[in-house]
Amino acid sequence: MPGTNDDFVKFSDIEKTYDGETLVVENLNLEIARGEFLTMLGPSGSGKTTTLMMLAGFEAPTRGDIFLEGRSIDKMPPHKRNIGMVFQNYALFPHMTVEENLAFPLKVRKIGRAEIEARIKRALEMVRLGAYGKRRPGQLSGGQQQRVALARALVFDPKLVVMDEPLGALDKQLRERMQLEIKRIHDDLGVTVVYVTHDQGEALTMSDRIAVFNDGVIQQLASPAELYERPQNAFVAQFIGENNRLHGKVVAMNGVNCHVEIAGAGNVQALAINVDAVGRPTVLSLRPERVKLNPTPGSLPNVFSAHITEVIYLGDHVRIRASVCGHDDFVIKLQNSEGVAQVEAGAAITVGWKTEDCRALEAS
Repeated sequence: MPGTNDDFVKFSDIEKTYDGETLVVENLNLEIARGEFLTMLGPSGSGKTTTLMMLAGFEAPTRGDIFLEGRSIDKMPPHKRNIGMVFQNYALFPHMTVEENLAFPLKVRKIGRAEIEARIKRALEMVRLGAYGKRRPGQLSGGQQQRVALARALVFDPKLVVMDEPLGALDKQLRERMQLEIKRIHDDLGVTVVYVTHDQGEALTMSDRIAVFNDGVIQQLASPAELYERPQNAFVAQFIGENNRLHGKVVAMNGVNCHVEIAGAGNVQALAINVDAVGRPTVLSLRPERVKLNPTPGSLPNVFSAHITEVIYLGDHVRIRASVCGHDDFVIKLQNSEGVAQVEAGAAITVGWKTEDCRALEAS
């Protein structure tokens, strides 16, 4: 089925196999809007990079079609797709200056000399490297080289830029700065970005939408807030942010809510997300920051005794590990405030949470 004008990028019934048996990407249908920042997120081997490489033209789908602005690009070579590319290893020419690296894709497109100079100047200013044009890559820091790679991907005004783990080689502080820099450039230019990472924090920071991959299949496609607050299955709940998992069995259904029996610990009230029958096994998903410490009696529907095993002070918050409902690795996160620092390992406490903060998901 052809792509529509509303779909800037469209993957239609895409499958990819290298050996004819194992599907690396399975039944992929995905539309990306013009100007969107879409991140493909998942563990190694989940199919995200293969999907990006098919879009860029370095891999061919085994089945299905890829459309760009309504036109099939399956038989179009990479250099004719007019896609800017940024990779983890920068892929800069070491013998060329920064300006010469940026000029290369423009010369290939036979753009005039005066226009090349103007575009290089604009691109370097965009990544805040206006004074570095005469240097070679070896004379730049890792972060500066990554900025040059980004400028080179943008200098020929592509409508689409793909990025494959572009910040993976940078240290934490620089990586976080570059995340904000890339997002700023995206917002300023309105260019469509398809970004691949296995770092969920990076995806949450930068994206308009995130496609969470596992085993070659998109598990959930949604905004960062939607993925974090309302994961649709146990894999997404565990992969996006920290998450407490409690295994149990559905013993009662009550509209959108359910009661789940935790062996040896009692019943938990939860939102019934994708469990629909009494007797079914389920995994309860509960974010650590939604757990209340020593709640007022009667204020919450779910209250349990707990025993603190570890307290870690992390500046803006305190991370508590406790034994709750038979699980010794239950995590509670509390904002640092007066009184929190008095919590100690070995203390007996109670913990509680709201029904709507606890999601009953299909057991995998």
